Amino acid sequence: MNGGLVPWSRATTHVSAHALHYGSGVFEGMRCYETPDGAAVFRLDAHLDRLYSSAEIYGLEIPYTPAELSEAVCEVIRRNDFDSCYVRPICYFGSGSLNVHPRNCPVEVVILAWPWATYLGAAGLEQGVRVTVSPWRKFQSRMMPTTAKACGQYLNSMLAVRDAIDRGYAEALLLDSEGNLAEGSGENIFIVRDGQLLTNDDRHSILLGITRDAVLQIAGDLGCPVEIKALELDDLLSADEAFFTGTAAEVTPISEVDMIPIGRGSRGPVTQEIQRAFFAATSGRDQRYAHWLHSVDIRRDEDNKSFSLAQAFTPGIVECG
Repeated sequence: MNGGLVPWSRATTHVSAHALHYGSGVFEGMRCYETPDGAAVFRLDAHLDRLYSSAEIYGLEIPYTPAELSEAVCEVIRRNDFDSCYVRPICYFGSGSLNVHPRNCPVEVVILAWPWATYLGAAGLEQGVRVTVSPWRKFQSRMMPTTAKACGQYLNSMLAVRDAIDRGYAEALLLDSEGNLAEGSGENIFIVRDGQLLTNDDRHSILLGITRDAVLQIAGDLGCPVEIKALELDDLLSADEAFFTGTAAEVTPISEVDMIPIGRGSRGPVTQEIQRAFFAATSGRDQRYAHWLHSVDIRRDEDNKSFSLAQAFTPGIVECG
């Protein structure tokens, strides 16, 4: 937190923080996987690139370099002795002013890590999940930048997923302002028809997911044709298979939409092959994707307990906690 290692219970921020009142922050979600060579963060560089891009859109000047944040991510994982975990870097405007304009508000930078199973459940990876079309629409890029992963924007997702769960579904599917498919509350969507993958892009109000990009590359390597286009709800309902992708959800099949089965109503063969290739990549079992894995290089150093990341980072940052 702001350059120093802080116990979870002391990682606090003030109630007057600008981000608490206005949602003025950006974040990333990434996973660390156990591999034969030790813990490794999946596509760390791509996630940090998107974090800095999101921050630039919202005028947040991150006071650390990507290399410093990369090492901070690894240090948090090492100090927790995690073999696998979820990692959440977040940058936000702290306490300084409650004007809507965040002038005089410091930029806080925090990295959290904790063990987290597949977001939509381990059973969902095999059986698929039940999805409903949300009454809430995904906001359009002229309203807010859909390609930025920003805190306040996820109120849209929160409304959608709460409605879905209240009605007995595992996840919501949002339509865009034109009535085409957009994405889940925190996932991109793929459709399988006649052995071909279909998905949409940022013209349809989606966040360009890192896992989505990985699946596109994996599909190409498997010789599976991909078409990127606007997707209508009928395209999904008549699909052979469908699945979500995301850092939290990984690759999760969709079994039904509003009680209408998708294909056989279970995980299909193309989805299963994409899953197999994806998890082979994240676990380090497929060397074609070794460049996607950033080794954490876990160290057991009892003499290093007093180490502070602030020693390596930009001097002058105020310690929190």
